[in-house]
Amino acid sequence: MLIDTHCHLDFPAFEPDRGQVIRRAQEAGVQYFINIGATLESSAASCVLAAQYPQIYASVGVHPHDADTFDLVAEKKLKQLAAEKKVVAIGETGLDYYRNLSSKENQKQAFLKQIALAKELNLPVVLHCRQAEEDTLQILKNALPLAAVVHCFSADENFLQECLGCGFLISYTCNITYKKAAVLREMVSLTPLDRLMLETDAPYLSPEGFRGKRNEPMQVKLLADEVSRIKGISLQELGQQTTRNAKSFFKIP
Repeated sequence: MLIDTHCHLDFPAFEPDRGQVIRRAQEAGVQYFINIGATLESSAASCVLAAQYPQIYASVGVHPHDADTFDLVAEKKLKQLAAEKKVVAIGETGLDYYRNLSSKENQKQAFLKQIALAKELNLPVVLHCRQAEEDTLQILKNALPLAAVVHCFSADENFLQECLGCGFLISYTCNITYKKAAVLREMVSLTPLDRLMLETDAPYLSPEGFRGKRNEPMQVKLLADEVSRIKGISLQELGQQTTRNAKSFFKIP
């Protein structure tokens, strides 16, 4: 069995056929889904889905793209959402200096406040980091001890080793299947199996052969096939360990 540890099933892309998407994923061996909040609205929608579907759990957070809107009212609302029964993490939160849709200072402040909330509630953090490794590490190291996963890992070996040294988990997406993703596949090989999780980031980042189409959680099976190939282990062993990792990290029974 597999767990898609990062997807966005509340997004409009899944509105027409969400139930079928979930069914297809289950038929592919996906046992649970962690639906990730990126705004207050999507975090609330994530909680609704978690209440509706027994196999869905929610994470609530404000993405760095929306950090300019993260005021005291938003912070209070996020804390209320985080108290919902099936919320298992805070995030995705972090820093994104690639698109810079919010100011760097506001991104940092929103990140710090969400880390503080996670620590207050004893919840792990789902991290987003894009071209902001130095500032991300500085903030995270000051917050240790902290349970966190680096979502959609796309950086270099130095950042990987720094994150592993902090005790964080590393999550890979279907972009490791891309023809030009040799460096990412090397990062997969360097990531200890007991620190690795799988995700689709659906509807984004469809695997090779499906690029340009909507990604779905069922594709975590294709991702698992590729990771097991890189690791030189059976799909069964990979599935058992990554599921164990995810259940422990998100405290899923």
